[in-house]
Amino acid sequence: MSLNDLQVPVSGNVIDTEQSPVCQLGLIGSGIGHSLSPALYKSEATAHQIQCTYTLFDLDEPETGDLSELLAQAERSLFSGLNITIPCKQSVIPLLDTLSLEAKAIGAVNTVCFQGHKRVGYNTDAEGFRESFLAQLQHVNLERVIQFGAGGVGAATAFSLLELGAQKLTIVDVIDDRAHQLVDRLKAYFPEREITMTHPSDAEIKATMGIVNATPIGSDKYSGSVVELNLLSSHMWVADVVYSPDETVLLKAARSLGCPTLDGLSMLIHQAVRAFELFTGQQADVTRMLKRFRQSQANHA
Repeated sequence: MSLNDLQVPVSGNVIDTEQSPVCQLGLIGSGIGHSLSPALYKSEATAHQIQCTYTLFDLDEPETGDLSELLAQAERSLFSGLNITIPCKQSVIPLLDTLSLEAKAIGAVNTVCFQGHKRVGYNTDAEGFRESFLAQLQHVNLERVIQFGAGGVGAATAFSLLELGAQKLTIVDVIDDRAHQLVDRLKAYFPEREITMTHPSDAEIKATMGIVNATPIGSDKYSGSVVELNLLSSHMWVADVVYSPDETVLLKAARSLGCPTLDGLSMLIHQAVRAFELFTGQQADVTRMLKRFRQSQANHA
């Protein structure tokens, strides 16, 4: 959709009206036509008595326009902010005025707020992963971790893993240069940790304490697993950023062995909670947003 096609009033950045505050939000990315983000954010806004519009800008649709144009038009239309997803989490950075410290360190942005006359980029993926990890995997061994994926999401999860205490982190990606760049960036912030880029052997995978899938592999669109399932062992913990399906092939195999696991839905909700707070200044309810998301999933099944 193009912003020029919107039939909504220009409302401003969460302004007060005679009825209730008004907030315009949106999501920019590719292949997002079935995203449940509109229902997720609009329902939480309603709980706070905020009128919220939420528009999907799918870059796969020819009439949508490019990323730069969408940002400019959203700013002119007084949007409060935008969620940013694949493939724009890194390409959006040169189009912004400033970054939060975390977004700068990670090198990826998934949330843009229009604050005054500035475009401010944040990364709520990192906080989403960190909060869900602490809730479900707080006491696991972080001595050796292998992460698959060095894109926008992978940069956030890797940063969070190191913040959480990972001592040896191996990054694996199909694009070697992307993995090298992420490793170099992380080393600047965590010089005392052992951070490497490699394609691990079967023996190295078997010896690791934790595995993180930060790729789309295992999703409805990209089936399979980043790891040969016969390499999994009960001493490991396994985290997956994929949230559709709820249980990926990787997580199902790990759970069958008794491994502690973390699915992508928890990360999704926690990052949305933080983004909602940045957009509106209101504290979101994790349980309520999770419930609403599951209801939306059931309605779209």
